[in-house]
Amino acid sequence: MTYALSGALQGAVYDLLQNDPGLTALVGDAVYDAVPSGTLPETYVRLGSEKAVGASDRSGMGAEHRFTVTVITTAPGFAFAKSVAAAVCDALRDAAPVLSRGRVVDLYFHSASAERIDGGATRQIDLQFRALLADE
Repeated sequence: MTYALSGALQGAVYDLLQNDPGLTALVGDAVYDAVPSGTLPETYVRLGSEKAVGASDRSGMGAEHRFTVTVITTAPGFAFAKSVAAAVCDALRDAAPVLSRGRVVDLYFHSASAERIDGGATRQIDLQFRALLADE
């Protein structure tokens, strides 16, 4: 097992989302690894939590990473939040992120949850993805 590729995966996912034309058309440059202080835009995307389990075998070291990308918006209703979530999924679908170390063997959407937070004033959609990484 290895967790050594976690930073490389995070950087590659961030770059994919930050540079995707479909997503930037909806949120501009409001894709964050760390949410900045101060006034936030009405809608933004945040990289979230991650869990990794070993996936090494005789051919080499590897791990399965399950990571979250979150859409947060104060726009009324869920329609806009869901369109942003769809753009995130589109940006990562069939993506072959180039890692600074190792490689992505497989990357796919796993699950999602949508809820109202902040007393109903904000919508949040957590998108769960699975990435199988090989350390080569």
